[in-house]
Amino acid sequence: MQQEQSRLVNGNIALQNADPASYLTRLEAKADRRETPCGDGTMVWRIWGEGKPLVLAHGAQGSWTHWVRNIEHLAQHRRLIVPDLPGHGDSAMPAETEHAALSAALARGLETILAPGELPADLCGFSFGGVVLAHLAALHPSVARRLVIVGCGGLGTPLRHPRLGRISGLTGEDRRAALKANLLGLMLHHPDSADDLAIHMLLPTAKAARLHVPPLVLPDRLLRILPQVRGQVDAIWGECDLPHPAPAVQEAALRSVHPNADFRVIANAGHWAMYEQPESFDAALLDILAKPPRPG
Repeated sequence: MQQEQSRLVNGNIALQNADPASYLTRLEAKADRRETPCGDGTMVWRIWGEGKPLVLAHGAQGSWTHWVRNIEHLAQHRRLIVPDLPGHGDSAMPAETEHAALSAALARGLETILAPGELPADLCGFSFGGVVLAHLAALHPSVARRLVIVGCGGLGTPLRHPRLGRISGLTGEDRRAALKANLLGLMLHHPDSADDLAIHMLLPTAKAARLHVPPLVLPDRLLRILPQVRGQVDAIWGECDLPHPAPAVQEAALRSVHPNADFRVIANAGHWAMYEQPESFDAALLDILAKPPRPG
């Protein structure tokens, strides 16, 4: 069974890299697209699958595509509610550039999209998305059943600042090599992981991001809000996460405020663990979600 799943995953990755633009278009076309109020515009949500709702939030300078390698498999088990966070992707800027405004837009959206019996929902946030969902769970507990954070900053732990190379003015193979180097300098661990799909998505999502994220995360915005999250909090971390290294250090910080947290480490994965090791990540996340929630 595991070999068969690996074959399907690897075959799907090959399909994604064969024509990244077409693959993203086809995957997005399968989603139910919804819009809810956000600032002076709307927040865009994409929904796949059926079953209990699972909210997936992307990282800074990202969009729903941060979850591109997980959507099809996870949608076989859960109804995936995947927003472009305020100030990212197709979503408008929030009313104010503070967590209270982001949380209000998210809570209003979930209360519009989901039926009363579907709330509270399970939440899983990557990097900046984990910090956003932690504030949502604290400020609007009625919409949050449990929280899984993935490779998040804001725990007051040492931050490694990557050195990213210049892209402007480069063309052809030089441009591709620079994009790949930047992915490996921040998001991914193994050179093969910085593939055609990752390279294709990098600049468009970064250019679409308008929200200034660092003050919303650093140095310890997550650590300060987590004690106010009354539900279960767990974590998944890439073994080789570059910006937030040493999973044991991150685990200790999380356990200082949620001592019973389930902390999983994805081997041979960098910061973008769910992209680099989708099979291992999905298995860890589904296993966490399958367990009865415990009090925070």
